[in-house]
Amino acid sequence: MSKPMNEDDRAQHLEKAKTLSEALPYMRKFSDETFVIKYGGHAMGEEELATLFARDIVLIKQVGINPVVVHGGGPQIGDMLKRLDIKSAFEDGLRVTDQATVEVVEMVLSGRINKEIVSAINAAGGFAVGLSGKDGHLIRARKLRRTRRDPSSNVESIVDLGFVGEPSEITPHILDVFRETDIIPVIAPIGMGASGETYNINADTAAGALAAAVEAVRLLMLTDVSGVKDKQGNLIAEMTASEARALIRDGTISGGMIPKVETCLDAVDNGVEAAVILDGRVPHALLLEIFTPHGVGTLIRRDGA
Repeated sequence: MSKPMNEDDRAQHLEKAKTLSEALPYMRKFSDETFVIKYGGHAMGEEELATLFARDIVLIKQVGINPVVVHGGGPQIGDMLKRLDIKSAFEDGLRVTDQATVEVVEMVLSGRINKEIVSAINAAGGFAVGLSGKDGHLIRARKLRRTRRDPSSNVESIVDLGFVGEPSEITPHILDVFRETDIIPVIAPIGMGASGETYNINADTAAGALAAAVEAVRLLMLTDVSGVKDKQGNLIAEMTASEARALIRDGTISGGMIPKVETCLDAVDNGVEAAVILDGRVPHALLLEIFTPHGVGTLIRRDGA
């Protein structure tokens, strides 16, 4: 015979039941929709958060949403380069990637990190498969061009970043096939050039391009900050693309947040319904964002949407 619940236990169970009930409308709304999730930062580096992330991805798939995970791995790449005594430099936040470096980048991203995430999702009861942009012609890439202006002469020069690329074409056929199954794709941001060369692509950029190509309803970018904040330091829960651009112009959005917001803007400009910047260090951040009325990050949507 089961033991009767005390009042504290009953209250906890009722709260859980209430949470599940409130999530139902969002389950219905997003059923059969695709969410592209950029996974990185401390959420990926801390074991407990990584386990929670894997469980949340499995739950999202279980309720009928189609998650596509795109991951980064900058710190892990840096660690491996140090172990191999390969020197590495940065230009405007991008790792200059020569032939030796790009081989390490591919090994770490497509190998170690990708398989760790796949294993965690599978251990949580999912059916994950690891890919890179090379698989199924998923991400065609071209060399990323950057310029530097000399402050004394005001002359611009081209910065050679080596094998750093940007998506030139996304072929989502393999993801379309997976969508009709229980498979959860986990993608390393490695692309292939026109001559078969390997390119290292910023994970945010890759996630945004993939979200547009698969007509995702959401691009969710897990970061190490709570979202976009106003000049008083308060989180901005939601804004339009025009409002986001205005905040960049007036300096409210600055520093490393600018490229993340610009990735979101590119995604919504190319058909994604909305993009969200949220703190991956918050346990169950994905579930709170998707299945609660107010979410936990900053949502950027198309003008007029």
